Amino acid sequence: MSSTPSDPYHKAVEEFVLLWGDMASAWGINKTMAQIHALLYAESAPMDADSIMENLGISRGNVSMNLRNLLQWQLIHKVHYKGERREFYTAEKEVWTLVSTLIRERQQREIAPIRKRLEDLERNFGKQPFDRPESREFQERIHDFTEFLVMFERFTDAMLPYIHKRHLGFLKKLVKMAEAHQSWKERS
Repeated sequence: MSSTPSDPYHKAVEEFVLLWGDMASAWGINKTMAQIHALLYAESAPMDADSIMENLGISRGNVSMNLRNLLQWQLIHKVHYKGERREFYTAEKEVWTLVSTLIRERQQREIAPIRKRLEDLERNFGKQPFDRPESREFQERIHDFTEFLVMFERFTDAMLPYIHKRHLGFLKKLVKMAEAHQSWKERS
């Protein structure tokens, strides 16, 4: 980040932006996109592209491209001020909405295409005669993987509407039930 005042608030924002950038690869987002998002999330007031460039020390093109991606992912929103020609941006501040959006986007961009390709592979492979036992075993493994991804998508689709603070009690009960089941399995 470019030079910022050394008060505790600015230090915390800088640390958060760096942390979010480091975490980006694990969440399927490029580092600069994550840093822009973190800056907009940390700042209370909407920011324009020039302010983002200055704060992060990155090029206009890089800011522009990543703002478009963040808008597409619905992680940030444009803010319009009457009489102002510049565009301002702010991040979604509700953490539950933010996490839900990340899960949905990752599922659509990563899990669903893999599942579809596995289904295609399973379908095409299934049309072939099985002349070796390994062929049948391999097809079963592909089927098991595909079946898991279908169930994972169904689970995610079913749970996403509940990933919200107002459903925290329900989520805690669900986790407690899963933990109790796991504990019971370990004792058995």
